[in-house]
Amino acid sequence: MNPLILTVMLTGLGLGTTITFASSHWLLAWMGLEINTLAIIPLMAQHHHPRAVEATTKYFLTQATAAAMILFASTTNAWLSGEWGIQQMTHPFPITLITLALALKIGLAPLHSWLPEVLQGLELTTGLILSTWQKLAPFALLLQIQPTNPNLLISLGLLSTLIGGWAGLNQTQLRKILAYSSIAHLGWMILVLQFSPSLTLLTLIIYINMTFAAFLMFKLNNTTNINTLATSWTKTPIVTTLSPLILMSLGGLPPLSGFMPKWLILSELTKQEMGALATIAALSALLSLYFYLRLSYAMALTMFPHNLTTSAPWRFSHTQLSFPLAISISTTILLLPLTPTAVSLMPL
Repeated sequence: MNPLILTVMLTGLGLGTTITFASSHWLLAWMGLEINTLAIIPLMAQHHHPRAVEATTKYFLTQATAAAMILFASTTNAWLSGEWGIQQMTHPFPITLITLALALKIGLAPLHSWLPEVLQGLELTTGLILSTWQKLAPFALLLQIQPTNPNLLISLGLLSTLIGGWAGLNQTQLRKILAYSSIAHLGWMILVLQFSPSLTLLTLIIYINMTFAAFLMFKLNNTTNINTLATSWTKTPIVTTLSPLILMSLGGLPPLSGFMPKWLILSELTKQEMGALATIAALSALLSLYFYLRLSYAMALTMFPHNLTTSAPWRFSHTQLSFPLAISISTTILLLPLTPTAVSLMPL
């Protein structure tokens, strides 16, 4: 893609998200979401591959449906209450409709079926943007409206954690596995949204950091399925050594950074006398942990079959930037000791 066009598209992505962040009026928030959607579509379809075009079409239709629902719900709210403000949603019907529309935008179960198919058709860099940056604007709206239907949020969160773990068990494509991982992590965030919005924000930040490290790791090795992970030793031995730690952090295994949000969320659910919900969420994390273990085994404990008895004394040098990967790996692995600081900074 032409660098000038790429700059315009990335600027549009940033502008759309910023407009949604700064808006207090539903029309401005809707406009920011639309700019965001229209800016990423050329990035998704830039390779003119049939799968990329199919994924772009699916994404556009899904996001257009969600945007229409948001516009209809905000208009309904203005008709019922006379207010267009985001934080002035009073009637339960538009609040429920907007919550479902935002759930469709970010890919929460049972509105998730588009996300794995879309992510599978994209290259890893565009998939990284879709899995991280594109979640920010809808989550900003969810944090502002504070949905008043707790049963809806608990249902969305619990279904997302279960489906995200269960559906990822039989996958061999890395992008689909990361898509189901995204669904499961978003479910954890939604579970605790009504009790502690600051904890939801902390979980989102750590999820973005871990996903950033995972996508960059797969991009550095140029792998898109489990079978090709076995060649990682001959390409990047140091990154391959650290890769199980990244994947275990995504699974929420102590003493890695990914354990922090799950631990705090389970603690918060227990404080709210939701022990059964916390137990089911913790068990669903074991499902996700299983397919992260599959990836770790394929990447670090298997070798690609070859007929030579000696290893090659040379290796192609990588042209990709490794500094962002180094920073994201460090924070993915080493943030758990900062848990007391994070807890102290969260408003009560």
